[in-house]
Amino acid sequence: MSEANPKTAMLEGVRVLDFTQYVAGPTVTRMMAELGAEIIKVEQAPGGDPSRQIPVFKNRRSVYYIQHNRGKQSLCVDFSKPETIDLLHDLVKTVDIVVENYGPNVMKKRGLDYEALNKIHPELIMLSISAFGRTGPLSDKVGFDLIAQAFSGLMHMTGEPDRPPQFVNMAIADVNAGVHGFASLGYALFHRDRTGRGQYIDIAMVDALYHMHEANVQFCANAKSEFNPIRCGTHNKGLAPYGVFKGAEGWIAILAGDLQWAGLPRAMGREDLIDDPRFAETRARAKHSEELVELVEAWMATQKDDQTILDALGEQRVPCAPVLSVRDTINHPHFIARNMVRTLPENGLDEDITIPGFPIKFSENAELPELMTSSRGEDNSKVLKAALGYDDEQIKSLLDQGVIQAAS
Repeated sequence: MSEANPKTAMLEGVRVLDFTQYVAGPTVTRMMAELGAEIIKVEQAPGGDPSRQIPVFKNRRSVYYIQHNRGKQSLCVDFSKPETIDLLHDLVKTVDIVVENYGPNVMKKRGLDYEALNKIHPELIMLSISAFGRTGPLSDKVGFDLIAQAFSGLMHMTGEPDRPPQFVNMAIADVNAGVHGFASLGYALFHRDRTGRGQYIDIAMVDALYHMHEANVQFCANAKSEFNPIRCGTHNKGLAPYGVFKGAEGWIAILAGDLQWAGLPRAMGREDLIDDPRFAETRARAKHSEELVELVEAWMATQKDDQTILDALGEQRVPCAPVLSVRDTINHPHFIARNMVRTLPENGLDEDITIPGFPIKFSENAELPELMTSSRGEDNSKVLKAALGYDDEQIKSLLDQGVIQAAS
């Protein structure tokens, strides 16, 4: 085997036809673009991906859209025309992967489902992301992030026990499903390299969230007596200290298990609490958690600021963190050092934009590419010439027929 060029991106040479919009699907192809894959984003005329209309805007361009679609070529087509489907079938023959997150049966009605595409490209890998999956009794149900949070049990476990369930105010279902999709495609490509076979991958946002129940499902299903996990608010009911404490200025999260417990009383200057019968072992601390919270918060109230508290806990190796606002994170040295706050130039904008960074740190291909974001249909000619060998006359004919369109 020849030695790979260290400058070659990991997914260079992989071509993806991207029928995605909003967040879950675009997360898959966004992460692939960072690793060098060629992404052809198929947008639906006349408006394209609806997320182009989500604020905030710079120079009338959505930064939301830019964040999720950097590095993708835009091919804008009118799906109502039969010539469009023929064109897309021809494109499918040239790609390695198709990704879609349309509603139930949309791709099938257009002749773009896996059964149809597999006939023209048996080695194709196709990934579908939906709220409830493409099989099962709810496969025809439409859903978004909020709906997946509710149905998966996540919402039931979030909030105060005597208050209504709460949703997580970020797209946790969409992005989690997208990252699952990104990971699954790597293994599907590996499998195809070994066997020569493509395959269909079905990812549900509900499944991805349900898989995150690290303990709740097995507690509920396997306990000797009936046990119904419920949201616990700011402090866990089975472990202590495990929760969010009122600091001198803001809020501080602490989780100290048996191995870390003694560090908390030491940080507080209350070593007498280490062997106090109320707190000496796990069950006792859980039983007396309210008393423990009062003691910890009373100590915190005597400190001059939250950093003093965090320093004292840190010296004793007690797991803790300030509860940061999103604004706090943007200038935090740790996020900056980890390249998780990325400030980037963008074509057509007179100032840089700031977006979250790439979460996976590879020792190979550590340098991420400079990616820009296409306007709707900007790459029509480029895609059709490179992938299908079309000439200017053929492209003009498609434009005249309205098969392909572009932003004016």
